[in-house]
Amino acid sequence: MQSSYNYVNIAAYKFISFNDTVEKRPQFQALCKQLELKGTILLTPEGINLFLAGLREPVDRFLEWLRSDARFADIQVKESYSEEQPFNRMLVKLKREIITMNNPLIQPEKGRAPAVEPATLKRWLDQGHDDSGKPVVMLDTRNAFEVDVGSFDDTIDYRIDKFSEFPEAVAQHKDALAGKTVVTFCTGGIRCEKAAIHMQNVGFDSVYQLDGGILKYFEDVGGAHYTGDCFVFDRRTALNPKLEPTPTVQCYACRAIVTPREQISPLYVYGVSCPHCASMAANANEAASKAA
Repeated sequence: MQSSYNYVNIAAYKFISFNDTVEKRPQFQALCKQLELKGTILLTPEGINLFLAGLREPVDRFLEWLRSDARFADIQVKESYSEEQPFNRMLVKLKREIITMNNPLIQPEKGRAPAVEPATLKRWLDQGHDDSGKPVVMLDTRNAFEVDVGSFDDTIDYRIDKFSEFPEAVAQHKDALAGKTVVTFCTGGIRCEKAAIHMQNVGFDSVYQLDGGILKYFEDVGGAHYTGDCFVFDRRTALNPKLEPTPTVQCYACRAIVTPREQISPLYVYGVSCPHCASMAANANEAASKAA
């Protein structure tokens, strides 16, 4: 795949104490500008999260520089490829958390929840249970609109709109997960890592995170037990199990996912509106009429 695509897209994160983010930010900005990389890097006291794209040599130079910092020497990177640069600009942001959960007791650096490798998860799903005989259930920790693009078969989806809603959602359904092995998952591993730790903290005794998330699962074992694509936060919108961009797009106006079939609708105007916009407008007008 690499030979037929110009751009290397990398996704990586690491939970680690990172108290000099303010000092480091200009260095990240300067290097990315020099290497003509685009994307987003989040620098937080609990670690780093990045999505970057560029040509092969500049990406490798960036990773060499990043790993020269002992804190990030072992950072794991997931790669995919694209014909065009999927990001519009380069941003280096300072944030409080890598992914907002508003739960200071969750500190992955001090101890992760157990992780299951993609190949092991596939074997569990093939046989219908884990190695101890417990039934395996997949728990999607992503936002509802991401889940709608694709997910594991028979996954549990709490239809959350933001990750900070996850603790309350899982508390409301705790009894339904009793006696089962729960595997949390997300795009690249960040949300499901925090989710699994939280579930352990509130009393779940058999919970794992999918190591590396959906993207690593695609890379290692393909699309077995998965239906659809994986939403990504760049202009590619979604990747298939071969880690290739798909025809799915996201509406600029309402941010809904627009499928190829919906894109042929007369209600779809690229960069302006889509059938979902029309549906929401119709519902709003109906509600206004009833209230009048």
